[in-house]
Amino acid sequence: MVAAGNGSGPALAVAEKEPGRSRGTGFVSSIAPVPAADLDPSLAARGDYEAVTTIEQLQAWIARLRAAGQFAFDTETDSLDALRANLVGLSFSAEPGRAAYLPLAHDYPGAPPQLDRAQALELLRPLLEDASVRKLGQHGKYDLHVMRRHGIALAGYADDTMLESFVLEAGSSRHDMDSLARRHLGYETVKYEDVCGKGAKQIPFSQVALDDATAYAAEDADVTLRLHRVLAPRLAAEPALEQVYRDIEMPLVPVLERIEANGVKVDVDELRRQSADLSKRMLAAQQQATALAGRTFNLDSPKQLQALLFDELGLPALVKTPKGQPSTNEEALEAIADQHELPRVILEYRGLAKLRSTYTDKLPEMVNPDTGRVHTSYHQAGAATGRLSSSDPNLQNIPIRTDDGRRIRRAFVAPPGRKLVACDYSQIELRIMAHLSQDPGLVRAFESGADIHKATAAEVFGRKLEDVTGNERRAAKAINFGLMYGMGAFGLARQLGIGRGEAQDYIALYFSRYPGVRDYMERTREQAREQGYVETVFGRRLYLEYIRAGNQAQRAGAERAAINAPMQGTAADIIKRAMVAVDAWLAGQGGRAMMILQVHDELVFEVDADFTTTLVEEAGRLMASAAQLSVPLVVDSGVGNNWDEAH
Repeated sequence: MVAAGNGSGPALAVAEKEPGRSRGTGFVSSIAPVPAADLDPSLAARGDYEAVTTIEQLQAWIARLRAAGQFAFDTETDSLDALRANLVGLSFSAEPGRAAYLPLAHDYPGAPPQLDRAQALELLRPLLEDASVRKLGQHGKYDLHVMRRHGIALAGYADDTMLESFVLEAGSSRHDMDSLARRHLGYETVKYEDVCGKGAKQIPFSQVALDDATAYAAEDADVTLRLHRVLAPRLAAEPALEQVYRDIEMPLVPVLERIEANGVKVDVDELRRQSADLSKRMLAAQQQATALAGRTFNLDSPKQLQALLFDELGLPALVKTPKGQPSTNEEALEAIADQHELPRVILEYRGLAKLRSTYTDKLPEMVNPDTGRVHTSYHQAGAATGRLSSSDPNLQNIPIRTDDGRRIRRAFVAPPGRKLVACDYSQIELRIMAHLSQDPGLVRAFESGADIHKATAAEVFGRKLEDVTGNERRAAKAINFGLMYGMGAFGLARQLGIGRGEAQDYIALYFSRYPGVRDYMERTREQAREQGYVETVFGRRLYLEYIRAGNQAQRAGAERAAINAPMQGTAADIIKRAMVAVDAWLAGQGGRAMMILQVHDELVFEVDADFTTTLVEEAGRLMASAAQLSVPLVVDSGVGNNWDEAH
């Protein structure tokens, strides 16, 4: 855990703050907080903590931790950026209620003598690098980074309370230690602000008095151990969930840490050229918008846009804000873009502005001065479906359907003598749909290796494969993907630009050709209503809050989530399993290739130019064998000097 000294807030404030449940998904926590009456009072008792400032104390603690066979540990540092954080201290706990804090860099006036950091780490090294002694943490990926940065290759990282909570309660919005302690122990932790202060008066953790630092830091290790004692039995009582935790989530932690540490090289000059081009085009869009409006206005002001579009131009307000005002968001502008040219120009301006502010201007500032590379952070405990998200920078949301979005990928480059290789699962969610539904037609299409959208069009429209038109394939593709996300006739009609009746006929035809898909969807809705959750192929549970709601819109949203979640969740599980398998293989390749990015269904590698063929073959094989489905998993690979070329 990080003790930030840069004013960015309490421990774990940014390092892994899991996003709250997004509205409308219908996902909910599986387990309610333990009623206060049922809490074990000893779990909420204050602990006995010790500051370790002598060699003798440290040696005694090392012996105690080794004898215990498993212990919780935590780091305190001076930065939320794990790759630039300096170690201020370490804490340990091997039994609930007893913990130690080893201060290493408290430097306030009058600070008591502390052990030399290099000497202390050398004493700890045999213990920390011994895989037979199990380590336990809360969001331990951060701590693995910090220890690696200080020359310790920590081994035996066996349990993580954040991930135990996430697997048990995927829909819960918070898996940070303070929230878990309150929820499962009835324990109120010492907060970062309690010891460091707030705002402008906040001090770095290295300036915190040793007694206060010990109370805060040792508690982190103690509470983590207590949480594990509560959460581990709950996982053990759910064998399928425990398997997800043991076989997928825990092995992934060191893999993600390595990917993040590897980072990716970016071409700063290319990004600056793109920024200049985007600025020029934003100005042109601004001038065009002014001409269309007949006056100047601020394109970034929702209030001015509202007045111009709906009051002056009299365009219909088809989308409203929660307060009932005419909305000017993307959906609202798309809805009226066919009635006037101005909304389309505003959308173009916004798209360019977002690319510039999020990527072309921002990425050069995010290059780590020590490595010369950009290092994203991956979050395991974010999306309820198990999909990874990334931040600082977010590399999951680079738009790839536009030329400008694809251009951003050109700035992700391989250094001299290396290439980038992108390996991407082909239509993985549709393949999972075929597996789950066992529809003979869908399974047959995938087994034959046919173009699935063309094959669907041939079935739906009663054509020979070679006679399918481009428009028919486009319609079939919209149905294939739309049904997975619960799209109805209205959505399909809007996407294809056809009447609702015609769209309904397409869907009816589809289900008549693929009755197994219809049966699967109905079966899944029924299972969700009965159990309150659906599962991935590997047993990950996705709980649905509104599946029995009286409100029709909420219930329909939960039903859509119920149909999609097993596919999206299974796809997430499969790529996580693939990452673990590929990482294990890469470990024996002498640095000739490394995994540098994971984006949705794609893994990106930086590879020695003469090793690309081997990498493509082996990574493709391991990815394709990450799950045994009724239809083959297919991996498409590409090689290039940059990420865009590798597609």
